[in-house]
Amino acid sequence: MRQTLLEEKYPIYTLEIGRDETALDSVDAICRYFRDCIEGHPSAVFIAEFDHLAHTRSLAEGQVGKGIRAARNLVFCFGITLPNPQVLALRPRSIGVAETDRGFVVTFMEAPMPVANAAMEDWALRLRQSQAAPA
Repeated sequence: MRQTLLEEKYPIYTLEIGRDETALDSVDAICRYFRDCIEGHPSAVFIAEFDHLAHTRSLAEGQVGKGIRAARNLVFCFGITLPNPQVLALRPRSIGVAETDRGFVVTFMEAPMPVANAAMEDWALRLRQSQAAPA
């Protein structure tokens, strides 16, 4: 799993997974896996699933990068603390799942809460196991 800065300001985690590196064979299956992880976490709540590819293709000016076959976001929140109104700008969380010609790409932005980052990184890395199962 790589940690990088997107556009020099957004800290993101990216995991590229070859089709032969996971038991899951589609974006639908990977999204179901992540939804199970979210719903099984004691302080996370699932909010929505967004089909980014369908939305972008529906726009007259929409542009999709070469090789992207599917692209979805799972939106959820850990919401363990709410210390001030400003923290709302950092929430909710999102995990992106894309299918490309080469396999799958999982991305998420670094959370200000280490517990959230650890959970999301663990969920993503377990996709590489032969039988991905939520913790």
